[in-house]
Amino acid sequence: MTRVSAPDKELLDQCAPVLAQAEAAMGYRPNDVLSLCHWPELLNSLGGLVQTVLHTGEVDGTLKRLIGIISSRTQGCTYCSAHASYGASQLGVEGAKVAAVFDFESSPLFNPAERAALRVAWHGALQPNAVSEEDLAALKEHFSDRQVVEIVAVLSLYGFLNRWNSTLQTELEAPPANFLASLGEMGAG
Repeated sequence: MTRVSAPDKELLDQCAPVLAQAEAAMGYRPNDVLSLCHWPELLNSLGGLVQTVLHTGEVDGTLKRLIGIISSRTQGCTYCSAHASYGASQLGVEGAKVAAVFDFESSPLFNPAERAALRVAWHGALQPNAVSEEDLAALKEHFSDRQVVEIVAVLSLYGFLNRWNSTLQTELEAPPANFLASLGEMGAG
């Protein structure tokens, strides 16, 4: 599973509500959630944060997943990149757009608002102070302060998840792995 053992039955029972929520949302039991079961209080808190950041608010959920892809690939987290890519596809984002996410500046698949958000995500994932005043000004041309906060929250959430899953070398599950493979077949590598 990862660099930590699978949780025992007692831990699984303690984490059952969050595990059920994650499995219902994703269609499979995610391995990162299983590793989080070793600290049930963290899992419960993070589960609420994930729910709030990714499933509520004003910013479209598909853009939030594209931000997750940019952040995760920039940080080198294959696990989170695959999850965000698969999640985007589950929300209706075409595979070609997912595959072209790092070409957001020039691809006709992305509009100016998406470009501004993805630029902030990319620069913020490189290092937080790499987001320039120009990047933020371009973002604010398309998004309210509330929406800017949501975009930064998505970037920040993935920063935690990228470090968690890369450090623990979380094993990728079949559905997101298969989706990534299908992108490779499209020439996205």
